[in-house]
Amino acid sequence: MVALDPRIHPFRPELAASHLRGQVQAKAFVEGVRYAVIEPTADVRRQPAPDAPLDTQALLGDHVMIYEMTDEGWAWGQLESDGYVGWLPAQALGTPGPAATHKVAVTRTLCFPGPNIKLPPVNALPMGAALTIVRQDERFAVTGNGWHLPAVHLAPIKARENDFVAIAEMFLGTPYLWGGKTSLGLDCSGLVQIAVQAAGLPCPRDSDMQELALGTPSALTNLRRGDLIFWKGHVAIAHDAETLLHANAHHMMVASEPLERAVARIKAAGSVVTSVRRL
Repeated sequence: MVALDPRIHPFRPELAASHLRGQVQAKAFVEGVRYAVIEPTADVRRQPAPDAPLDTQALLGDHVMIYEMTDEGWAWGQLESDGYVGWLPAQALGTPGPAATHKVAVTRTLCFPGPNIKLPPVNALPMGAALTIVRQDERFAVTGNGWHLPAVHLAPIKARENDFVAIAEMFLGTPYLWGGKTSLGLDCSGLVQIAVQAAGLPCPRDSDMQELALGTPSALTNLRRGDLIFWKGHVAIAHDAETLLHANAHHMMVASEPLERAVARIKAAGSVVTSVRRL
């Protein structure tokens, strides 16, 4: 059998998706049930425990194919947006509703119970969250459950940003969080994924996957805005020929840094640039 990556193929020794029968070994094979994320974010963890490592996050409106629900309130499945597999809180999932019409286009927006910004917000949504807007109320877009969001903070679901680097720049100063992908915290590959997806391009979740899947080869000596610079376990975005932008554990946030300084600092820590990719 060809070895499959368990990060993006739903199989475990105990259980696997039925479409993987004959490709992996498992005690049982099951059909999945499609759910939608109904919370602003849903943490996707490596094991069904609140203190398990965070691998990524699903956002409101994301669809997930679920293969197991536990009595303890965990759901094991695969995100449709990037194929990532893991454990989510079952309470964050619900029955898929009407197709999303809009998405959040700012780093975070607030949901009000009516068309008045003086009302206490009922929720806050991250960039990329998908919504079904049913009507317009003054300056607000209104969802089926009555949330009123500033219309200026939304974009049509199929809208595409021309400059994904400008999207990444919006997250400058955001805290570093392993597995995160919102303005409350994100990691290096999460930043790249959010920005690249905003430009309408498919993007895997982890940096090693991104290095294999994105763009064409380039070089540090010919760096342009938007090039991706990869190290083992890390990725940065070229802000221009001399500066890069990345979420990193040195600054513990999304930071802009001179290219030469970053390359030298990371090399001193034992890692060298493995490739440069141009989208």
